[in-house]
Amino acid sequence: MKKTQHIIMLAGLAAALLTMTARAQEKLTPGKDRIDTPAIDTDLCVHNAFQSNMVIQRDKPIRVWGWAQPGEKISVTFGGKTQSVTAAANRSWKVEFAAQAANSQAQRLVVLGKSRKIEMENILIGDVWLMAGQSNMEFPLRRSEGGLLEVISANFDKMRLLKAPQICGPEVRNAFPRWYRWSDWDKSHLRQGFWDVVAPETAHNLPTIGYIFARRIYMATQIPIGILDVSRGGTCLETWTPMNVLKSINTPEVKAVLAEWDKKVADYDPKKNLEARIKGYNDQVARMKAEGKPIPPNLVVPTDLQPGPAMDMNRPANCYAGTLAPLAGLAVKGAIWHQGYNNAMVPNGHVMYAQVFPEMIKAWRAVFNDPTMPFGIISQETEGEPQSLENFLPKMVDEGTYIREAHYQTFLNLRKAGDKTIGFADSFDQHRAFYHPQIKIPVGERIASWALTTQYGKNIRWLPPQIQEVTPTNGKLVLKLDSDVTPYYDGPILGFAIAGKDGHFQPAQAQWVNKNEGKPGAPSYDNKSIVLTSPLVPEPLYFRHAWSRNPMENLKTSGIPLACQRNDSWSLADMYEIYTGKKPKLAGVIDRAEQGELINALKAEDLKRRIEEAKALLKANGIKTVN
Repeated sequence: MKKTQHIIMLAGLAAALLTMTARAQEKLTPGKDRIDTPAIDTDLCVHNAFQSNMVIQRDKPIRVWGWAQPGEKISVTFGGKTQSVTAAANRSWKVEFAAQAANSQAQRLVVLGKSRKIEMENILIGDVWLMAGQSNMEFPLRRSEGGLLEVISANFDKMRLLKAPQICGPEVRNAFPRWYRWSDWDKSHLRQGFWDVVAPETAHNLPTIGYIFARRIYMATQIPIGILDVSRGGTCLETWTPMNVLKSINTPEVKAVLAEWDKKVADYDPKKNLEARIKGYNDQVARMKAEGKPIPPNLVVPTDLQPGPAMDMNRPANCYAGTLAPLAGLAVKGAIWHQGYNNAMVPNGHVMYAQVFPEMIKAWRAVFNDPTMPFGIISQETEGEPQSLENFLPKMVDEGTYIREAHYQTFLNLRKAGDKTIGFADSFDQHRAFYHPQIKIPVGERIASWALTTQYGKNIRWLPPQIQEVTPTNGKLVLKLDSDVTPYYDGPILGFAIAGKDGHFQPAQAQWVNKNEGKPGAPSYDNKSIVLTSPLVPEPLYFRHAWSRNPMENLKTSGIPLACQRNDSWSLADMYEIYTGKKPKLAGVIDRAEQGELINALKAEDLKRRIEEAKALLKANGIKTVN
């Protein structure tokens, strides 16, 4: 394509998008969704995933499907080939074309029926990646550090995005509408269900991690890239897992969650709920009148009966049924997952997470008819005050760290079992106290390194350094790794804690093994072996690394951090008993008050260590102390 033609095409796409958006905005009512195209039309229609500007997965059979009148003859033309089909009694039809190689030249897809013709243009053949999880995956480019520079630089007409409509409910859907969904969070309408060409005009709401991941792959390969964004803020792992899969997991934790939601649904009374909302409205109006405040026009008495927990986005399997299932049948290259925050809000949430997560991955691969579909896991993000030597032990009390461990262990377990397409990238070294850490660009690039190496034949380090052996010896704990690790700045190695059989952890002094120890001459350090010691832990057996939601850590290999991990199995309930001498009221789980007790006990341990360190420092300088 000549440069002039290329510019005209981009200008036309941008103009069409702006016109379409402007027309839609004229009809949008704040607080209400507006459907642009129904999920299934009453006349001939194609599944809404098929539209102008889409990317179709290369090297896999191309299936196109939709609905028409029963018995209607339909022809579908794509890539110079035509397939014919007759609509079934239930109105459904489907055709299949042979797989095609990647193709950056725009193609047309035409569906012709008895009295209707559907034409789709500017379709490319490339790789389609699914972006999934909750708000840290959904986090938009415009709000990320460095994101605005990415927005104005986003001139990639061979990259396309479709944001899946955020629908949930127990009914497994086979289609989705194209609509403008009202967001109470953003106080605006979100465009969902449309394929958009990536350009500065469309990039500001792109998911940062997904965009950076796709951009790096496209820049390295020049293969057209499609992004299917199914992420939704505030969602739990179990809502993205099919119900039949959840019911097949025979554990007390999964059974308890399913039973809890069944009870919520059974106990819900929509009329009582409406009565309560009306009372709340009347109380608010009376209070505002008593305070002399005007009643805002949008504050109106409730009249609608709400569906309640049956349609809650976190009811198990609801987001799978409403958001992911409508994409079943599409061919994709792979998926990227970044989620865990909401499950970390549940006491011992990591136990169920570790049980469900590998089964969810298997189920998603089945949805897209690819048992070896690449699946990249991004670990739990940071949150809260950074861990330091002043608050080291209390910061170990956080369910989010256990969720992060579940991410890494799921990856290790699947990889050990022979899964060659499972991927992993840590995000805990992108430190921010905000639970939506704005440093997203390096995370997208890190998971892109996995994909580029394992799926595109490039050669970039992506695998975290692995601890191969843990050996207690002579009051030390020696860790042997598979590769050199070094702090990313000059200084001591940070981030390790050690404990003996009593379970009392202390920050470890970490040094590389000196291969010439006890021999004359200069030391010779082995950067694959680390020695952990503490004067307060005379016989260490257990270690933890980066064990905090916002951990103190600095070990990396080629920019890849040593993952959050441990070799003990103590839960927070175990730690409560170890440090307080009391058993929790509920076996295996600590409540909020008990968590506070544990934190105070750990603060006391930190203070004890700091006093001992101060005494040692004074003694080293010849200053006497009084006990």
